Amino acid sequence: MMQTMMNVLVAAAVAAGGQGDGVRHDLEEIVAGKGATAALVRVSDGGRTRADAVGVRDIERGGRPSANGYFRIGSVTKTFVATVVLQLVDEGKLGLDDPIDQYLPRLVPGGDRITVRQLLNHTSHLYDYMSEPGYSTNRWRGDQRFRSYQPRELLKVAFAKKLPDDGKWHYSNTNYVVLGLLVEKLTGRPYGEEVTRRILRPLGLRHTLVPGDRAGVPSPHAKGYEPTPELVDATRMNPSLDWAAGEMISTTADLERFMSALLGGKLTSAASLRAMRTPVETGVGFGYGLGLQEYTLPCGKVWGHSGELIGYLTFAFRSDTGKSMTMSINPSTRNPSTAEVMGIAVKALCGSTG
Repeated sequence: MMQTMMNVLVAAAVAAGGQGDGVRHDLEEIVAGKGATAALVRVSDGGRTRADAVGVRDIERGGRPSANGYFRIGSVTKTFVATVVLQLVDEGKLGLDDPIDQYLPRLVPGGDRITVRQLLNHTSHLYDYMSEPGYSTNRWRGDQRFRSYQPRELLKVAFAKKLPDDGKWHYSNTNYVVLGLLVEKLTGRPYGEEVTRRILRPLGLRHTLVPGDRAGVPSPHAKGYEPTPELVDATRMNPSLDWAAGEMISTTADLERFMSALLGGKLTSAASLRAMRTPVETGVGFGYGLGLQEYTLPCGKVWGHSGELIGYLTFAFRSDTGKSMTMSINPSTRNPSTAEVMGIAVKALCGSTG
């Protein structure tokens, strides 16, 4: 059924004969249908780029959002963290199939049987602390959204529960909190400093940051909202509850450059990139490698990651042909549907470039 739907979508995209205007029109329809207050998109085929912004920057004051605006990238942070871990593998400081106990003894229950690879691809079967009430940054938390959290505090919440022994793949933010601590143990520096030193500075990603306890988003940005049921401004929050699992802020241009460099083999060895691009079956519509999601579109496979943090949805994907789509959506009274998002992705990554 999904493949049939995507075949129809790609046919429509090619018939429309253009990636920029068609994508913008689709985003405008999502805004009109209360699926977003604002949306930013950047589409590139390696030689030609189109950046657009639709909606309003502020539902009370109005204003056009900037196509170069900042936004919270949520779980796309995981791809940055995974890249640093694979760089450490390349440097011989750890092995993917080493048990986590070898580096962080007695931290993780069953850590003698959970490998670094299993943390990276979410096959560790560790309980997700964000499943607990009050511990998810995808939900409105009132004044609690300004509270500061420490990584080991989050792990204490996670390790108090166990997942059912169902043999299924389970996405868990807990994995990347552990990986952030692993990076710090092996380097002697905060994980954010390593992300900055190893990725942001070498690639010139001047509009990407690891905010820590800082509650604000740099300007320009479109505000993020959450229905409660009326829309409330959720832009300002302390993202330490996400930490290495989802706290970062970026722009469409910076994320496009990062994914291009990573998937183009400029940040890790060829062996490490192959490992990152070796997915496990998840049963949820995509394969999951080491910090990378794999989607099969009618025109082939695309790689990248999606992210969600209250008020912001992010999608950053690239095909092996060099086409890329980076998109930030500020949801309105509803989240955009999978069909709406996949329609844009298929049109951007499979459609004609005009």
